[in-house]
Amino acid sequence: MGKLNIGFIGTGVMGASIVEHLLNADYKVTVYTRTKEKALSLIEKGAAWAETAGAATASSDIIITMVGYPKDVEEIYYGKDGIFPSSKEGQILIDMTTSSPALAIKIAKEATLRKVDSIDAPVSGGDIGAKNGTLSIMCGGEKSVFDKVLPILSVFANGIVYQGEAGSGQHTKMCNQITIATNMIGVCEAIAYAKKAGLDPETVLSSISAGAASSWSLSNLAPRILNEDFEPGFFVKHFLKDMNIALEEAKRMNLALPGLELAFEMYEQLVEKGYGDKGTQVLYKRYK
Repeated sequence: MGKLNIGFIGTGVMGASIVEHLLNADYKVTVYTRTKEKALSLIEKGAAWAETAGAATASSDIIITMVGYPKDVEEIYYGKDGIFPSSKEGQILIDMTTSSPALAIKIAKEATLRKVDSIDAPVSGGDIGAKNGTLSIMCGGEKSVFDKVLPILSVFANGIVYQGEAGSGQHTKMCNQITIATNMIGVCEAIAYAKKAGLDPETVLSSISAGAASSWSLSNLAPRILNEDFEPGFFVKHFLKDMNIALEEAKRMNLALPGLELAFEMYEQLVEKGYGDKGTQVLYKRYK
């Protein structure tokens, strides 16, 4: 597709690193985020600034969004100064927010009416994956559109998989979050057990991380727990949002997910205690 102009909306923990990768690959990137201060380092590195999501859209061929909640996605796409009012025929919209499958389908239908294309493309890998350019991306939408944007996604990700029609990317992300939810409980309980048993947790991790218990959370978040580093690679408040979406979808499908329900309850209690802006590894505090 050549070096098309990219509008990037939402420069948070992961978004900022993604923009850096795009700039380093010589893409022209225009950014918008609600708090301009969060984008100043990107502007210094060559990104252009837009005063609204609509302004970022008007100057771009590809628009990528990565915001917090489904309500933020709604506002960014449908608001007065949002994407759809400023969109033009031939653009491609890529929503990398973890949001609801139903909203992804709604956006795809609206995009078709406006003669633009859309892909729902939530990511996994947290701040580490974003910094290293090794994110996993699960995509829903038209296959031909996915093929067009693949070179751009490949700039900051290496596990990019087309899942099917609109909404399929979001459904796949729900599978991802369901897996992480109960796995994080296991990671925290393993560390708590190791300490109670008088073992050296780091030595324990060197064994179990290489065996059948291995997981991304065990390899990347368990060391943070041992260092008492609970800062976010992924916010607890956003994880709680994701689990709620998955539980709602499961209810709609008449599917019981008791493991996810337990994890949701545990993280909900952490939010109530003021840990919403910490990383998901803060779950370990329940076991101290």
